[in-house]
Amino acid sequence: MNDNLLDRGDPTLCHSQSGSPNEPLAHLIRTAGRSYGHSLTHLLSEYGVPLGHWAFLKVLWDREGLTQKELSDVVGFTEPTTFAAVKALIEKGYIIKRHNPGNKRKYYVYLTPEGSALRTILLPLEEEIDRTAAHGISPQNIEIMRKTLIQMIENLAQKDIEPS
Repeated sequence: MNDNLLDRGDPTLCHSQSGSPNEPLAHLIRTAGRSYGHSLTHLLSEYGVPLGHWAFLKVLWDREGLTQKELSDVVGFTEPTTFAAVKALIEKGYIIKRHNPGNKRKYYVYLTPEGSALRTILLPLEEEIDRTAAHGISPQNIEIMRKTLIQMIENLAQKDIEPS
């Protein structure tokens, strides 16, 4: 990326509003996620791929032949959202749905050659954003952050938070 995203003046890309070292983690994580999403949206748009389709393509690059329901579960989106994304990806020529010989009731989702080819074009964009975000951060701190975020995700997945 040649231009600094923060220089674009997009308020979603600004760091903490208060600058406080006690900024709630939820706000910092949400802001970082929005910044990543905005950056990725910008880069993907050059290839006509909406951010909403990105998660589906990433899963299918590693695991073809899923049903729409399985795809929905793996990506973590609702079935109606998955239906709309699959329909759009079919229209773009990136995926197809077909029956497997042993099961005529369900459709399975597969990449087309065009959809497969996007992998070598689009994955480096995500890697570029990672490099940009990690600039000036030591590999040790990146590893600590990665482990910390994974632990936070696991903690929140295991516990339903109740209002106090």
